[in-house]
Amino acid sequence: MKLLNPLEQMFLNDGVQIGLKQGRQEGKQEGKQEGLTQGRKEGAAMLLERQLAQRFGPLPQTTRKRLARATESQIEAWSDALASAESLKQVFASSQ
Repeated sequence: MKLLNPLEQMFLNDGVQIGLKQGRQEGKQEGKQEGLTQGRKEGAAMLLERQLAQRFGPLPQTTRKRLARATESQIEAWSDALASAESLKQVFASSQ
């Protein structure tokens, strides 16, 4: 195993520090993006839940759980279906 001279060791240490800093920045950015995505989904689900309750009355627990587990595309489809639906069942029929 070859030993590094002080200059090589300094460059190696600098490279490691730069790599760690870039990795942390990328990780922060990914975390922010995931948080924003999750927040938008949860907000849309909460809004749809409120609109459904105003239109059809208190929601069953199964419906609230379904909204909490839903994907963004399901929430969008249900939100679109709400405008013309005459029952809660019709809203959720669009995703089956």
